[in-house]
Amino acid sequence: MSDKELQQRVLDELDFDPRIEAANIGVAVNNAVVTLNGHVSSYAEKLAAEQAARRVKGVRALAQEIEVRYPSDKKTSDDEIAKRALNVIEWDTRIPQDNVQVTVQKGLITLNGQVNWQYQKKAAEDAVRKLSGVTGVINNISLRPTVVASDIKRKIESALERRAQVEANTIRVNVLDGNRVKLEGNVGCWDELEVVENAAWSVAGVQSVDDHLTIG
Repeated sequence: MSDKELQQRVLDELDFDPRIEAANIGVAVNNAVVTLNGHVSSYAEKLAAEQAARRVKGVRALAQEIEVRYPSDKKTSDDEIAKRALNVIEWDTRIPQDNVQVTVQKGLITLNGQVNWQYQKKAAEDAVRKLSGVTGVINNISLRPTVVASDIKRKIESALERRAQVEANTIRVNVLDGNRVKLEGNVGCWDELEVVENAAWSVAGVQSVDDHLTIG
């Protein structure tokens, strides 16, 4: 597929997604590497555009340069964003109470703290990123190590074998420094890559996932 054809497919997918005002987003493609630029009215819309581009078959890498622009009359103060962020985190039963701290600067939320599971870390980010006035989220929440490296490797490999979407024998799993997972090998598409990453993050004790998987 040529870069021009891939560019049109990404544009079509952006236009197809009702969450996105595609007229304000530009798409450039070079050797199957897609760059998104332009502006959107919320951080949630920016993430939706990224997700839409990743869904397109043939996209091998993505550069996200979209800017979030709020109308001046809809800007929310940092202290109000911080209050709302703490409230939505408190309401989410997946997130351990008092384990997450929030700071806000010019609409950019930074999350700190420590939780037991990756899904809890992700839940905290998901809870705050749709708030009005948010321009971005930095998730610095760390995970508590709870298992040994050999258990992590075995559990990830077992999980991959159970996934119908994944050819487990094409993926190599290594655990470094006791809690850092390195994934290598081949997957067929972005969706398959996300399945593999999610399987790695679902194992207790994993602190980081280094994705060296190739698509194609």
